[in-house]
Amino acid sequence: MKITKVEPLSVDRFLFVKVHTDAGITGIGESGTWGFLEASKAAIEKFGRYLVGEDPLRIEHHWQYMYRFAHFRGAAIMGALSAIDIALWDIAGKHFDVPAYQLMGGAVRDKARVYYHVLGDTREKLVEGVKAAREEGFTAVGHLTPFLDEDRSIPYFKTHVDKMEDAIDAVRQYREAAGDNVDICVEIHRQLTPAEAIVLAKGIEEFHPMFYEDPTLPDNLDAMAFIASKTSIPIATGERIHSIHEFQMLLQRNAVQYVRPDVCMAGGLTHSKKIAALAEAQYVGVIPHNPLGPVSTAACLQLAACIPNFAIQEYPLGEREPPKSEIVKTPLQVENGFLIIPDGPGIGIELADDALERFPEKPREVETRLHVDGSVVDQ
Repeated sequence: MKITKVEPLSVDRFLFVKVHTDAGITGIGESGTWGFLEASKAAIEKFGRYLVGEDPLRIEHHWQYMYRFAHFRGAAIMGALSAIDIALWDIAGKHFDVPAYQLMGGAVRDKARVYYHVLGDTREKLVEGVKAAREEGFTAVGHLTPFLDEDRSIPYFKTHVDKMEDAIDAVRQYREAAGDNVDICVEIHRQLTPAEAIVLAKGIEEFHPMFYEDPTLPDNLDAMAFIASKTSIPIATGERIHSIHEFQMLLQRNAVQYVRPDVCMAGGLTHSKKIAALAEAQYVGVIPHNPLGPVSTAACLQLAACIPNFAIQEYPLGEREPPKSEIVKTPLQVENGFLIIPDGPGIGIELADDALERFPEKPREVETRLHVDGSVVDQ
């Protein structure tokens, strides 16, 4: 069996790849570099020129070959490599007529607990979203920010005391709405300095969040470790890093209690399985990052199926609605707050035949939020 074509597919706001073989088997994957999909698409095309004519089952070899051929990488490159890697695992599973997870050690679970995205530009919408998720049977809610999902065109300003007290009160309201039977996963989106992150963490500890996600920018691992040392809330981070070496440095510093590899950016299933093993050695849980399309969700489930330290899965908004539900032939099923891990061959999901025509590319424009004084703020 040989690879005959590597085809990037821009569908809606997602970037998929389809890898074709001379055996008639195709595999699909997804790139997680959501802000720079144009660059990632170009990298997929470049890697594709190498892969045509190669045996798709030599997955680890191809991973190493593509990763190490040049001296410079970065998120766009890793998104391309990840998409291709997922597609190769999809092909391998179909070739052997087993789920991809069966080739990675077999299943340790048959369903994956999820936390449901709750979004809103007002506090009332967020609180109602928590209540609605609970009523639907979800046992955890996430993407739950104490700072609102405001439009980036709105200039930002708050005094320190207002910012902290309002955020603490927001988490109190989320806990009241969730009750004691639903976990809340607090998402900071890297909006705080380490000092602010510690103040807020101490203010919300009494509400027992399941985790405190990305309290500060991830670039300085020592800063994340400093925050972790000052709070009892577990830190969850890792969505913006993409190598076992970076994750090992996080773990070595005790800077994280839940690692968040993005399967579509952290090297696909091949590399994410290794990240999970590093975390397992330190009793750290894995919460795969997943704000993307349904192919990403399917790939995450293959990882969740075969690692012992899986904790919970991010379940993005709109997964059960168009266009996401119609991009694929059969959407994944969620029951009582758990995604059912598909037992079909490969990653268990297929793109709809007309996805490209029905959902044309929607490129993201560069838009960054500004402070009222004109400087850039993180959101």
